[in-house]
Amino acid sequence: MMSNSRPRKIRILGAGPAGLYAAYRLKRLFPTADVAVVEQNPPDVTFGFGVVLSAQGLQFLADDDPELVRAISGGLESWQDIEIRIGGERIRIDGIGFTAIGRVILLRLLNDKLREVGLAPIFGKAITDLSEFGDADLIVGADGANSLVRSKNELEFGTKIEMLTNWFAWFGASRPFDALTQTFKVTDSGPFNAHHYRYSPTQSTFLVETTAANFERCGLAKFSVEESRGFCEKVFADVLEGAQLVSNRSIWRQFPKITNARWSYKNMVLVGDALRTAHYSIGSGTRLALEDVQALVNAIETSQGDIPAALALYETQRRPVVEKLLDAAARSANWYEHFDQNMALAPWEFAHEYISRSGRVAPDRLASTCPEFVRRYTEWKSGK
Repeated sequence: MMSNSRPRKIRILGAGPAGLYAAYRLKRLFPTADVAVVEQNPPDVTFGFGVVLSAQGLQFLADDDPELVRAISGGLESWQDIEIRIGGERIRIDGIGFTAIGRVILLRLLNDKLREVGLAPIFGKAITDLSEFGDADLIVGADGANSLVRSKNELEFGTKIEMLTNWFAWFGASRPFDALTQTFKVTDSGPFNAHHYRYSPTQSTFLVETTAANFERCGLAKFSVEESRGFCEKVFADVLEGAQLVSNRSIWRQFPKITNARWSYKNMVLVGDALRTAHYSIGSGTRLALEDVQALVNAIETSQGDIPAALALYETQRRPVVEKLLDAAARSANWYEHFDQNMALAPWEFAHEYISRSGRVAPDRLASTCPEFVRRYTEWKSGK
């Protein structure tokens, strides 16, 4: 039973996966509460292509919400290998299970869940002053890396934003790839890498990255989105094999490493990229956001609707898990910040450094998880 401190009015900023899932879970927890999710963009405006969800992440969600995971599973693409393409070689790293789903499909499924509890997002409403929600018992900032909830209270949250140096542009590709593939190459236009994986039987995410020095040398800052798309198609023509890159707000940008010393302030709490960003190279952004919501809702339920107690419990219980993953993400990001230097390694040594980059995979665990890769790497190492 909930106490009389249960929230009566809840406002959620952002109708991405975290915001929609928060609205759904909180409305289920408090059926009589006034719950609304507000999104500044119009409906059907979706940035991005595929969303990676690890098997572990799906299991974590399934513990609390098996119905949602069953719905998501129907649209998943799955694979067990990572492929490293470098120096004319294609090296497979076995045993690394991932799944992916189109971001549009995931959002549609979450919107379906909202309708089940009688809610629909309020689209096209730009909030510039949080006083509009002054009488809310709880405000959830699920409004992404450019969060209004956070930016209006940066001092109180203890926000720190550090821009990484590499530049990247997020495209789609009109062809599938049979594994999560990392292509590294040095061309006449300089060093580039691409992260690409399928999220449907016919479409893939295709993220292109280069160093700050090469970004400046190529003059990419002056390129239009269409010019950038054509340029990247030429750089990776051998990988695309006749397929096209697809643009969707595919501008060049640097990755913002966002952290907050405090996760809540008064009646406001942050989740997802509004709270912290994890580098795209570990593919955990959406998973982290959904797990944040899960942890927040569980803390509110445990605290019997006492919001101040719940927000404190949410941070206490969730922070250690997040900090561990963020440490791995930072190591991975640092490796990518120097990918051009790492490419001086022999291909098999490069692949081994790649899979070990986050510091999360000890040699014995690597041997048990990726036995075929370790066998072939050991053979190469011994000169056989």
